[in-house]
Amino acid sequence: MTDADHSGGDEFHDLDDLPADPTDREYVERTIRLAEEAVEAGNTPFGALLVVDGEVVGEARNETRTEDDVAAHPELTLARWAARELDADELADCTMYASTEPCPMCATAIHYAGIDRVVFGVDNETLGELSDAGVAIPLEEVIQRGDGETTVEGPIAVDAAMAVHDDFFGES
Repeated sequence: MTDADHSGGDEFHDLDDLPADPTDREYVERTIRLAEEAVEAGNTPFGALLVVDGEVVGEARNETRTEDDVAAHPELTLARWAARELDADELADCTMYASTEPCPMCATAIHYAGIDRVVFGVDNETLGELSDAGVAIPLEEVIQRGDGETTVEGPIAVDAAMAVHDDFFGES
């Protein structure tokens, strides 16, 4: 179960490592820690979180291996949650942060959910140089082809984002 699946509302734990007024880089660094937690749980290294009006409202880790579900990507989990739980005004002020550029499947869900902005750590092309862990179609291209308006920013914090992938895929 991911934090976005909890039924207890918008309160999420393990955010003590974020400063009072985090920057995009600090949010992406948090998603990298989520990716590390995914690996510790037996999954591949991907993490994401949602921020609405400066407040973290959801976070998720990859669960594709432990849930035996190819679609258990953190970005897809959060996009589905956002589409169900957030109203139009919240979606218009919603940013998804991801340790790695969302894949085309997740990008499509982000588009359909109406999430306003995505900021990611490492891009899929760079990750593809290390592993075949994703489909290297840029998030921005998927959004544009869908006539979407989601703002895409990244890569940022590339070295930190790649470190978790280097550790994981170097051992696999």
